Amino acid sequence: MKKMIAHSILAGLLILPLQQAVLAQGSQASYPSKPLRLITPYTTGGMTDLVTRTIAQHFSERLGQPVVTENRAGPNGAIAMEAVAKAAPDGHTLLLASVTNYVFLPASRKSLPFDILRDFASVTMTSTTPMYLVVHPSLPVHNVQELIDLGRSQPGKFNYASTDIGSSQQLVMELFKTRTRAQFYHVPFKGSAQAMVDMLSGQVHVMFQGPTSTLPHMQSGKLRGIAITDTKRSPTTPNVPTVAESGVPGFDFSTWSGLVVQSAVPRPIIARLNS
Repeated sequence: MKKMIAHSILAGLLILPLQQAVLAQGSQASYPSKPLRLITPYTTGGMTDLVTRTIAQHFSERLGQPVVTENRAGPNGAIAMEAVAKAAPDGHTLLLASVTNYVFLPASRKSLPFDILRDFASVTMTSTTPMYLVVHPSLPVHNVQELIDLGRSQPGKFNYASTDIGSSQQLVMELFKTRTRAQFYHVPFKGSAQAMVDMLSGQVHVMFQGPTSTLPHMQSGKLRGIAITDTKRSPTTPNVPTVAESGVPGFDFSTWSGLVVQSAVPRPIIARLNS
C-alpha cells in the first residue's frame, strides 16, 4: 500500500510539469484570445503616454487584437503597478513602466502592495530619453550659469515643477541643486500635462522635462531651453548645450521606459511580446 501511494505521488510529480508545459503551449497558441490592456502610470499628454499609444497601435496590428490604453496616474506609478501585479497572468495586461516606477518608487517607499523583483517580468526596453532644462521666458536666465547664480543669490524665491514627489523630474533637479548649491522650491503635479500648463503660464519657473512636452514650446518661444541632460548635444537642438558643458561637469541623466507583465505570464508569451 505504501509503495502504491509513493508511486502515485511520484507519477503526479512527473506529470505536473508536463501538464504545465501543455497549458503554456496552449496559451501561447491561442494568445491573444481577447483585447489587451496596456496600462501607463501617467496622465495623457506626456512622453510616456505617447510611447504607450504608439506601442498599442503596433501591437494591435501585429497581434490581431485591439489594445486598449489605460492611464492610471497615481503616486509615481504605484496604482498602475499594483493593477498589473494583481492581473491574471495570461499576458493580456501589460504595463509601460519607467525608471520612476521601477527604481525610484521602491527605493523611496518602505512598503508597497507589490514586489518589483517578485511580481513583474520584463519584456523589453522601449525608450531612453534625456531631459531638457527649461525656464519660463519671464525669468532673466539664458544659460545654466545664470540659473545657478539666480538660485544662489535668491534662494527659495523661484520654484520648479515635477510630475510628483520622487519622480525623475524631482530627483534630477535635486541632483542639480546638490551639485550647484542653487535653491529652488518644489511644486509637484500629478502629471506632465498639468505641470506644463503652469510652466507656460509662468506660475512655475523651472523644470527638467522630456522632449515630447518641451520641444514644441521651445520652438515657439513659450519656454526657453537652456540645457540638455545627455552627455552630448541633440541633433534636434544643436544650439542647446549639455548641463555638463555649461558648468556642471559630469552631469548625466536620462530616463527610460520598458514593457513589463505579471511575473507568472508564461515565458513563450513574453518571448512573443518581445519579438
